[in-house]
Amino acid sequence: MIPFIGTVLGAACVFFTRKHASALLRKGIEGFSAGVMIAASVWSLLIPSMEMAEERGGIGAIPAAVGLLSGIIFFLVCDKIIKSRSEKATMSGRGGVSKSFLPCFAIALHNLPEGMAVGAVYAELLCGTDMSGLSAAMALSIGIAVQNFPEGAIVSIPLYAEGISKPKAFLLGALSGAVEPLGALLTILAAGIAVPLLPYLLGFAAGAMIYAVLDGFSDGIDKQSSAITMLTFGVGFTVMMSLDVILG
Repeated sequence: MIPFIGTVLGAACVFFTRKHASALLRKGIEGFSAGVMIAASVWSLLIPSMEMAEERGGIGAIPAAVGLLSGIIFFLVCDKIIKSRSEKATMSGRGGVSKSFLPCFAIALHNLPEGMAVGAVYAELLCGTDMSGLSAAMALSIGIAVQNFPEGAIVSIPLYAEGISKPKAFLLGALSGAVEPLGALLTILAAGIAVPLLPYLLGFAAGAMIYAVLDGFSDGIDKQSSAITMLTFGVGFTVMMSLDVILG
């Protein structure tokens, strides 16, 4: 629950936000969000993914690369479906899907393997007799909670800026972190199945986060060019990451 509390506190920042923020402030929030998501993708997802794989005797770059490209492709498909339905809804006068939905979805998806990582540490602790790992488990939980604070804010504040009420924006921001205790619990209950897949899931979540950032900067680019840019970025990032790992 500790990482989830961090998200809830961050989402509560929406109650201290003005309705009509300046364009400069909105751009600042967008840039800050992009920075948080890219940093989380690298340090909280890809690097732990590679470290876990290497600890098990595998090649660290493989799960991270497979997960990363899978996450980008998955979100590319989801984005096309969401935008297509949004356009149809707008044409029929029912209103489209919020443009902040994709980053919200990406944050929620990225929180799932983070929760699983916490669950994996506690699962190992529960299976053993050495309780010295409890302090490390608590440190991991608190560290993720601190990181989750700005993530909760970058979900709730943009939603409020688009016209959603403060309580609803707060609730959606808080719910983006609710998957963490769920992921931790599922990992503890099914450690034999979930833990081996964790490096791939971390890479997948990183791909989702990176896609959400790129999508935010691709406004004004035609759909075909945007899709090509997303895929080639993913390939380029994966190649450089793999070379860095392989060459030490």
